[in-house]
Amino acid sequence: MSPLDRIANVSILKQHDIDKLYKLENKPIYTNSDQLCFLIRPRIKHVKHIADLVNADKKSGVNRKYKIIFSPQKFYTCDMILEQEGVYGDVTSDEWPFYLLPLDDDIISMELPEFHRDYFVEGDQRWIGTVARALHLLNSIFGPMSKVYGIGRCAKMTYEMWKELLDEEDVLQKERKPDLGLVFMIDRDVDYITPLCSQVVYEGLVDDIFRIKCGSVEFGPEVTSSDKNVKILLNAQDKVFGEIRNEHFSNVFSFLSQKARNLQTQYDKRRGMDIKQMKTFVAQELKGLKQEHRMLSLHIGACEAIMKKKTKQDFQELLKTEHSLLEGFDVRENISVIEEHINRQVSPIESLRLLCLLSLTENGLIAKDYRSLKTQYLQSYGPEHLLTFSNLKRAGMLTEQAPGETLTAVESRVSKLVTDKAVGKLTDAFLSLAKKSHFRGISKKLGLIPRVDGDYDLKTPKDMAYVFSGAYTPLSCKIIEQVLVRKGWTGLEEVTRLLNSIEFAVLYTEQLSERNSFSDSHRTIVVVFLGGCTFSEISALRFLGKEIGTTHEM
Repeated sequence: MSPLDRIANVSILKQHDIDKLYKLENKPIYTNSDQLCFLIRPRIKHVKHIADLVNADKKSGVNRKYKIIFSPQKFYTCDMILEQEGVYGDVTSDEWPFYLLPLDDDIISMELPEFHRDYFVEGDQRWIGTVARALHLLNSIFGPMSKVYGIGRCAKMTYEMWKELLDEEDVLQKERKPDLGLVFMIDRDVDYITPLCSQVVYEGLVDDIFRIKCGSVEFGPEVTSSDKNVKILLNAQDKVFGEIRNEHFSNVFSFLSQKARNLQTQYDKRRGMDIKQMKTFVAQELKGLKQEHRMLSLHIGACEAIMKKKTKQDFQELLKTEHSLLEGFDVRENISVIEEHINRQVSPIESLRLLCLLSLTENGLIAKDYRSLKTQYLQSYGPEHLLTFSNLKRAGMLTEQAPGETLTAVESRVSKLVTDKAVGKLTDAFLSLAKKSHFRGISKKLGLIPRVDGDYDLKTPKDMAYVFSGAYTPLSCKIIEQVLVRKGWTGLEEVTRLLNSIEFAVLYTEQLSERNSFSDSHRTIVVVFLGGCTFSEISALRFLGKEIGTTHEM
């Protein structure tokens, strides 16, 4: 499902004189229409393809009107490409500032999957302004935020651009009473560990196996027990899904079994009803019960499909290796397991995840191990992954320890003092030097690895670590928790030093007291992940919200 499908289906578009819909692909469009309208993201490949279509029509003597609508905004590069291709005068363009798409009661997405690659790998900062405008839109709807916390260079730059937009707005807007408590902005590269760990909450597993796209999932015959695929929305309106989405997978089957028994009991109420009672039952309850029964059947089918793929010995070994890497035990044995995983060609993605997890937890790989593992991976999965290794290295996810490659105290301090606007390249240079993981120290400071006597209670968890079977508390969520508890970054100086990230805290509405900006339990906290987040983190933040009495919007 695409973002457009969430707000305007085919029938609505046809009501507005849209004749036919085409997915933009690298092939000709065959139509008799004299007008073509393209709704696209501002990507170079899309603009070049449209230019090719226009030039092809011109060669064929076809006279049409062309309009390109860029969403959420148009970049200068797009106009430059149209001019280079010789079609700038043949095309009109416009912008559709569609910044935010509500996917659920507590999830809002910008649907920009390219953000992480563009910024954290390529160093392209073009989407920062887009995020700033999206935050400004939230601000204009719900009123000024009471406070803003952030960690990461991208978060800092986004806030600075957002602040410029806020300074331009009228006084009445600034004096509005805020409906939202505070905003917490966090760069994805602050915590790469969490997205590398295998998800074990139900929603995370559904995403891993079936891929959740734009808040919807498509189940195939293995789930539906028919020849047809079924596409459904996954949100709080699905009562069955709403109750199991954040649960550890080991608890889901027992819940679904109990739910099936409860539904059967409600169906059995029909027996012994008189006509009037039956009429009321059919009018008020039967439709809802049938819908709930349908969704229950689909989720049971999804669980069975997940069980077949995720409870095999390979998956259990994978979890064991991940937990061992997180705890720092048996490094040589873990390397042997990873080598076996690669040589057996179990999965190219899972092999890469283990390699990155090993690198991040061990502050990079020693040269000998790096070369050996890289060679084995390329031999197993193909030399085309040389570019993959290059990109992972640039992102700081899979690095090689070099003799004497350490960051001095002066370099560390300068990398935080150099302003982004003044000399971005110099900052990037220092940050690339500083891109070393200090996971062991951070884990010890924040207590990311829970210490419990006996087995971890997954049915009634006491902390956020349940999202990873009690083996690890998501670093990103732990940072958010600690800042909220401490009401700022005080006491976390050592953690931010080890993360080598820029942190900030800004009081937005000065007329609010410090007490009110934090203590109002009804306040909603907006957590902004710059570069994407996982469903495990969303589940952990929902758990945190219940514990501290707040609502988290992500």
